Amino acid sequence: MLDNNQKLETNILNSVEGFREAIIKKEELEREGSNFENQKGLVRQTINRLHPKRLKLRLENIRIDTPSTKTLRFVSVDGKNLPPFQSGQYINLFVSLSGVFTARPYSISSPPTNLSSYELTIKRAEGGFVSPYLLDDVAIGQVFESTGPMGSFHHNPLFHGRDLVFLAGGSGIAPAMSMLKSFLTSSESFRFHIIYSNSFENDVIFIDELRSLVAGHQNFILSEFLSREVGPDYKGFRGRLNLSTLKTLLSDAPSKMYYVCGPTPFNDHCASLLSELGVKSGRILIESNGPPKMPEKMQGWPSSLHPEKEVNIKVGNEKPFPAKVGEPLLNSLERNGYFTENACRSGECSLCRVKLKSGEVFSPPEAKIRKSDKKFGWIHSCVAFPTTDLEIQL
Repeated sequence: MLDNNQKLETNILNSVEGFREAIIKKEELEREGSNFENQKGLVRQTINRLHPKRLKLRLENIRIDTPSTKTLRFVSVDGKNLPPFQSGQYINLFVSLSGVFTARPYSISSPPTNLSSYELTIKRAEGGFVSPYLLDDVAIGQVFESTGPMGSFHHNPLFHGRDLVFLAGGSGIAPAMSMLKSFLTSSESFRFHIIYSNSFENDVIFIDELRSLVAGHQNFILSEFLSREVGPDYKGFRGRLNLSTLKTLLSDAPSKMYYVCGPTPFNDHCASLLSELGVKSGRILIESNGPPKMPEKMQGWPSSLHPEKEVNIKVGNEKPFPAKVGEPLLNSLERNGYFTENACRSGECSLCRVKLKSGEVFSPPEAKIRKSDKKFGWIHSCVAFPTTDLEIQL
């Protein structure tokens, strides 16, 4: 006889998709006297299918979005559907460029309802290494390698609720578009507000599509901001997002869930404004677009240290090589022929950890370094800036 707690547990498990089928299969195998030998490796095969370590992607289409931005559509080389993902997640795209094997994470801007392709919306990074190549030199039909979808920057229906606000800066609109298209086709009653900041009026990604969608959906709100000169027909807000304007846009701000994606200064600014509005940190999810561009302007950077200064990096017993202190350690390693697994390149995933044997690095706040990392000398090389000569172990 089951007690109330057991009955509740059984009801919950029975509601899980595939649970009853698994129980029936298990009972069949038990009746047949199987020792489950024929099931060996099945779990690993399922995991590899849903969450593969590597994908082979073929570039199928290139769309020009703005003078600085293109959207690249990739399909699987075998013609099958790509692995499922959550709106807001990214893939890490690998390239071999000028003799350097490197990778960059790009958010998937297409919705998870269409797994025939992934769309990556890529904006030219000033002084960038990879984005100019992807925007100027790649050709349709070219094959790339990538990771599977990953990242914790996505809607969690159990904890985030349905009253959602996305603060996007520039190309940070890419994951917002994936979320938006997913929410608009959902049977759930979401309220989604995008607050979108840009510099130049002719360089706002997806703006026509966003305006069209907001006109046709009452549960979608769009607030536009431009910080530079605008034309006479522009009807949005001018200047940077500030506290007084944010107060007028958001009623009962602490009750909502917030997603923030853009350059590091934009993210920091938004987090500060939301904190002033009384929003708890647990209601704010921030996605960093790579390492900070100017680490020397961040709190904690050695005041007398110029970012162009060079130090020596020694990997194991190999000959040392020079590296600029203002460049992430991972970039310097790749440029000198060393590879370490990586994905987010913004300090969160920890795949690029290396052991610091001697020397000092500057790690910005976005580096999610665990207490155990600090205790045993591990650093996240993608956001670690060498401030002295280093000896490391990969």
